[in-house]
Amino acid sequence: MSDTQVLPGVHPVALGDGVHAFFTSAAGGVSPAPWSTAAAADGSDAGHGLNLGLNVSDDPARVAVNRARVARHLGAPVAYATQVHGATVLPLGGAERELWSAPEPPGTAGEGDALVTTEGRLGLGVLVADCVPVLLADPVARVVAVAHAGRKGVLSGVVLRALDAMVERGADLARVRAAVGPAVCGLCYEVPAAMRDEVAAAVPQTFATTRAGTPGLDLPAGVVAQLAERGVAAVRVDRCTLEEEALFSHRRASVSGTTTGRQAGIIALI
Repeated sequence: MSDTQVLPGVHPVALGDGVHAFFTSAAGGVSPAPWSTAAAADGSDAGHGLNLGLNVSDDPARVAVNRARVARHLGAPVAYATQVHGATVLPLGGAERELWSAPEPPGTAGEGDALVTTEGRLGLGVLVADCVPVLLADPVARVVAVAHAGRKGVLSGVVLRALDAMVERGADLARVRAAVGPAVCGLCYEVPAAMRDEVAAAVPQTFATTRAGTPGLDLPAGVVAQLAERGVAAVRVDRCTLEEEALFSHRRASVSGTTTGRQAGIIALI
């Protein structure tokens, strides 16, 4: 893919030589409200939302345009899964690169909440709007992966399963680099006390109290802790999706009774 495009609001992360990784924002696309935000559209809802999700009632044709813009920013096709809050890891290779390079790429790589590949110039995308997007790379073994870690994903260990899949393909955990992207923070993510206790019993670092003094969950902290258990250090992008209007937030949209878009974490071997 030779024609590149620069997207606004992208948050790049350095995960090693030969790896291109970044997190998108809500800006830079063609979707109107409610799949855009005021901040993303520079004070208007003129259709600048970069919604990358197909399951939020946006026009699939607009989503295709938005996804194509992300692929041009990356300089390679990007594959996405149908995420179901589980722990399935989908391996992708040369055949999938051909599919996602087609003029009309498939809408999904299948049902799963993590993707792994050793294929060069094949982007992996993880879609979020409050859950934790995780990017993983061993730049020496040339293995990359993404994982979608919501509350259920943290409990099921989806990030750990992604690491297992990387090791099966030659990665060394001592070399793996990780980026934990924007997600709802523990000061904002209010949950019932029983739910907090259930998750914290499995991953104690998720235990949180919100600004209002109510039970909360810090899922990014939980993911960082799970990575640390395997000896993997993580760069944490400390941005809260609920607080930042430049990012999509399912919880913020739910308060107003509407839907919202999905941003993504993107990674590829280049």
